[in-house]
Amino acid sequence: MNQFLSTLVFATAALVVTPGIAQPAAASPAGSQQSGPVGVAAPAPSGSASQAAAGAIRSQNIFDVQPDASTEPGYRDQTNGERAKVQPGNNAPMWRQVSGGITGYSSLPASQAPEAGNLIQGFVDYPFMRETNAGEAWRQVRNRWILPYGAALLGIVVLALALFFLAKGPLGHVHPESERKFERFTPFERAAHWSNAFAFVALATSGLVMAFGKFFLLPVLGLSLAGWLAYALKYVHNFMGPLFAVSLAIVVLTFVKDNIANRADVHWLMKLGGLLGDAQVPSHRFNAGEKGLFWWGITIPGIFVVGSGLVLDKLIPGFGELRGQMQIAHMLHASLALWMVALLIGHIYMGTIGMRGAYRAMKTGYVPEGWALEHHKLWADDIRAGRIPAQRSGDGAPAPERPAAPLQA
Repeated sequence: MNQFLSTLVFATAALVVTPGIAQPAAASPAGSQQSGPVGVAAPAPSGSASQAAAGAIRSQNIFDVQPDASTEPGYRDQTNGERAKVQPGNNAPMWRQVSGGITGYSSLPASQAPEAGNLIQGFVDYPFMRETNAGEAWRQVRNRWILPYGAALLGIVVLALALFFLAKGPLGHVHPESERKFERFTPFERAAHWSNAFAFVALATSGLVMAFGKFFLLPVLGLSLAGWLAYALKYVHNFMGPLFAVSLAIVVLTFVKDNIANRADVHWLMKLGGLLGDAQVPSHRFNAGEKGLFWWGITIPGIFVVGSGLVLDKLIPGFGELRGQMQIAHMLHASLALWMVALLIGHIYMGTIGMRGAYRAMKTGYVPEGWALEHHKLWADDIRAGRIPAQRSGDGAPAPERPAAPLQA
């Protein structure tokens, strides 16, 4: 019974729908189907249908485009309006102007948005590079010069120090603690040094992660964790910058008087500081190598790194508002920062495992008399002669002078 009812319902529905389907075909008069070449427009509808079509939005007709217009004289010099007459939709003149660095109209005042009307920067011609727009040139300098050569410099420094340590081991001898002590660094000098060192290590670590993290951290930590780490270190970098700037100024002003070159430094350089021999070349409180690091590894590049960093943080009024200023500041900042990291890796090496007693001097402020005679003999002679006090901080009287103990291997 159910099967009979289902069949009856289906047959009734078929009879009702079939006339509706056949009606459009029957309604079309004979010969209304268009024949002839494809693309010929059909006759316009008449009556109310024609009025409806006249008020509708009409799309661009591809047959209005003249494909051979590019062969006409002055085609390349056409404005965007002229090009629209022969090739509607071809906006190449406008985009050619945009890519050439032209500045268009913007309702924003120049004081608030100086580059609001400029989408793409103009062309620049950097040495050893093809001429291109400033944004692409900056990208190429960063990715093809600063990062690969900076990484190579750091790798060479680390490898050279490792080979030097394997060949020479720690420099200097072990000196007994019972010797007379000379104050090498006052508490104020050590506080300035460690504050600057802490800020520098934080900046170097965060900067290296932001520059090279995608090469060595991203494959290990994954996108999410590496991204959050770089995001957090970016803020560490920004907030540690002012601390580094202040501590750098204090370090420079504190140690500059003992880092002026003299005749003993020329002799030290001619002997390469005794690195190739077994005896240290006599020097004053700081030798020529330490003075070179002070000027060319800390002071001069540090001033430019701090200045460019403040521009990147937009903390200097009038600078950092334009993309070109930011790009130059970044290239200067990254290049000199990598240079400082490379040189200070050597400084950290010599101050820890590279020279016996050097770390203790910065930790406690004092060195045995034998250490001073071995590494900075002219400085030790000035102290023994009374030209320089053995203790400068004034927190106690120095131990009485006595002959230095013999050096122990």
